[in-house]
Amino acid sequence: MEESAVSLQQQLLEAGVHFGHLRKKWNPKMLPYIFAEKKGIHIIDLNKTTECLQEAAAALKSIAKSGKKILFVATKKQAKDIVAEAAQKVNMPYVTERWLGGMLTNFATIRRSVKKMQSIEKMLTDGTLDSVTKKERLRLQREKEKMEKVLGGVAQMARLPAAVFIVDITHEAIALAEARRLNITTFGVVDTNADPTKVDFPIPANDDATKSIAIITHYVTAAIAEGLAERASEKEELHEDEEAHEHTTTRELSVDVDEEEAPRPVRGAKPAAPKRRVPLAGGGGRRPAQKR
Repeated sequence: MEESAVSLQQQLLEAGVHFGHLRKKWNPKMLPYIFAEKKGIHIIDLNKTTECLQEAAAALKSIAKSGKKILFVATKKQAKDIVAEAAQKVNMPYVTERWLGGMLTNFATIRRSVKKMQSIEKMLTDGTLDSVTKKERLRLQREKEKMEKVLGGVAQMARLPAAVFIVDITHEAIALAEARRLNITTFGVVDTNADPTKVDFPIPANDDATKSIAIITHYVTAAIAEGLAERASEKEELHEDEEAHEHTTTRELSVDVDEEEAPRPVRGAKPAAPKRRVPLAGGGGRRPAQKR
């Protein structure tokens, strides 16, 4: 096993990622990811967690590198702040307050609501509402704040995301169902009470402890950040190559123009005769003799 994997396993252990739910709450489909049972609690196999986490991170990095968006979903109290902060760092959309039904399957309506929210915000800041009553202004202010609380994280998501990352797929069942219906790639933190077959990239882990949620979320967002950095670097290299090519082409065109403007000798033509000196008037062309 690679040293990096060993180090990651140790971090997962310290964060309590291996603690599952009570045995009576388990989902039999999680059996391949369970290491043991201790005092009625299932213990998650951290070897499997490490493998799944690295696989998910590699896939998320690839998606980010392609320039597509990844939607983060976590409305649980112990997860919302962690996920919102992590998503903001990599400039990805997120939902951490309440999942509105149809947020993916009825995306056009959601976009209209976002535009309405942005329109109200603009009117409040540019002085458009200066002429309205204080009561009306306050009503619009409250409406904007209410919408922003739910839609603020997806305000910049102009189109459907390429992937959805979910913390606790049982708690976010509606979000997962909408993503699956639209064939959007799904990534999810799955505890021992969840069905891992419902997610394209399951990450077996404790989805209740804040430390566990934080280490998983930070690991995948670090991979996303790498993908974004590589994309930016490649775009910069491409831009430099285009500039160099444009400069070379300009020089070649300049040389061609110079060659076209230069006079070319005509085949078979005699060289021009040298110009004869014109004699001065009355001098016969000779210099006057000097007196001795």
